Amino acid sequence: MKVEYINPFIIATRKVLSTMAFMESKPGRPSLKALNDFKALGDISAVIELSGESKGSIGVSFTKKCVLEVAKQMFGEEYSEINEDIEDMIGEIVNMVSGEARRELAKLGFHFSAGIPVSMKGENHELKHFVSARIILIPFMTNSGPYYIEACFDAKDFLG
Repeated sequence: MKVEYINPFIIATRKVLSTMAFMESKPGRPSLKALNDFKALGDISAVIELSGESKGSIGVSFTKKCVLEVAKQMFGEEYSEINEDIEDMIGEIVNMVSGEARRELAKLGFHFSAGIPVSMKGENHELKHFVSARIILIPFMTNSGPYYIEACFDAKDFLG
């Protein structure tokens, strides 16, 4: 994926976490996941389908420590376990990241619409995308630990 197409995901993710949870995050080096590697790197994840210029999806995956801090910042209360409220929150986060990324991608001439977020959780769960293509993984680090963004698109002209 061309760098200019990765930047909208980085910008969107940092903006959403900063605005909604008052948390700063630092992106790491993007990489490609191995073919057929659907293992989520976090303890709770959500994915949202995108369609338009091509078909694809965006996923987020948070470690337990990180997501509990995000929930604390967003809801103003302490959590010791991942519950239904946090599952809903993760879906909303991927929805907001999708919206911000789509706005940034539109500036580059790529227009997408989004589907409904799907969340999943548990140790060693899989984060399944809506297309069978290479998955770009972008790690982020916060003071409360890591989280990850995944992007997967099937159009060769979009991926470059």
